[in-house]
Amino acid sequence: MNIKRSIRQFFLPSLTPAFLFRVGFITLLAYLIFGHLLIPLRIQGYSMEPTYQNGAINFCWRLRYLFSPPKRGDVVVIRFAGQHVTLLKRVVALENEEVEFREGRLLVNGTPLEEPYVRSPYRWNLPPRKVEPQTVYVVGDNRSGSIENHFFGQVSLKRILGSPLW
Repeated sequence: MNIKRSIRQFFLPSLTPAFLFRVGFITLLAYLIFGHLLIPLRIQGYSMEPTYQNGAINFCWRLRYLFSPPKRGDVVVIRFAGQHVTLLKRVVALENEEVEFREGRLLVNGTPLEEPYVRSPYRWNLPPRKVEPQTVYVVGDNRSGSIENHFFGQVSLKRILGSPLW
């Protein structure tokens, strides 16, 4: 009889002030964590494959770049339009560096960059360009296909929301 009562109390608790306070506190905590610190995101598209798969779920860790800017090789979440439309890209060059694509090789300051995360060959060509101050140069890991079909380039550090949690 006591077990039956415990089960009933678990699924239909008494609405005491303490219970209502706990529910309100948990709701506020969940809002703060998942609305401002760990923003859920669903990866749509193939630009970061094989590192991140289309349709996967991840979280944007907002505090990642609180004390230091992104480094070369970091994967970042970029605010594209509003806070809910974001892009997931890899930082390949930092401010004041020169970046270029030549016959499918990424060159930073004239030196080829080792990119073990790029799996498929590509034949991109893009003349050298200097990364402006307070920006980084980003590109996706999946560079198969024409260069015209990809979003990449310089991004202001202010538009970087954080990094994927895993």
